[in-house]
Amino acid sequence: MGALAATDAWRFQFHPEVWLTVALLVGVAVYVVRVVAPVAVEPGVEVFTKRQRLCFIAAVALLWVSADWPMHDIAEEYLYSVHMVQHLLISFVVPPLLLMAVPEWLARLIVVDGSRAAKVIRCLVHPLVAGVVFNALQGLMHWSTLVELSVRSGPFHYAMHLLMFASALAMWTPVVGPLREFHLSEPAKMVYLFAMSIVPTVPAAWLTFAEGSVYPVYDHAQRLFGISVAADQQAAGAVMKVLGGLYLWTLIAIRFFRFSAAQRHADAAERRLRFSANTLTTADVEAEFERLGPPPQEPSA
Repeated sequence: MGALAATDAWRFQFHPEVWLTVALLVGVAVYVVRVVAPVAVEPGVEVFTKRQRLCFIAAVALLWVSADWPMHDIAEEYLYSVHMVQHLLISFVVPPLLLMAVPEWLARLIVVDGSRAAKVIRCLVHPLVAGVVFNALQGLMHWSTLVELSVRSGPFHYAMHLLMFASALAMWTPVVGPLREFHLSEPAKMVYLFAMSIVPTVPAAWLTFAEGSVYPVYDHAQRLFGISVAADQQAAGAVMKVLGGLYLWTLIAIRFFRFSAAQRHADAAERRLRFSANTLTTADVEAEFERLGPPPQEPSA
């Protein structure tokens, strides 16, 4: 890990820290299902829904793919554009899937109301704090000195990815976290996600229009797939701006249409309720006549 310009780009490289992370996630899930759930979940209550299980499997699989051979090694030793695909998966795809895999009952065991841990977590996942920290790290990751250090030091690269992943979990919590009290309103979620798509466009534009090699550590003689340094940088900018932005804007669009549909259903239900409340039935008329009694008789002439 961390070797530069290797002679064989496709040689297998074993990354024990990645396998250990994946094994730890799976082990925690098994422990929760077999040990914690029987005690914490009432009989008859589903421990994990089918959707939560699918989200967990997808999150672990994508985390493994993004952090292990060959993607990690190509990203670290050859192509910065693949490095950006790694960041996209670790920041925008895996964290929300993992959060959606956590059931509410489990989250409440971790975040106990009134505890010190709950106060710290509430502060870290506040939209302003989480958004600023996440975007600051996203920008910092493109600093040339850190990029070079990440490529030359495997442990540093792994630590930076862990820090990025943790900040992404905090950033996504107000949108898809398991606890509803941490969520923003639906319109605010759309604005929040749009804000998260703005900052990455700055380094993306810088990479796309830069002249020469921005990161000398990726400028070596052996070019994988024949991709030049300039083309690699432009592809990295496209991944950040186009793929990342399109992904977030798609989520915003989905939320907008769902919110609009829910509002229409709510308005229609309210109109039906008002109509039924104001509708005069035959039974109502008869009851009113009975209440008033027979009409008064006119005096005879």
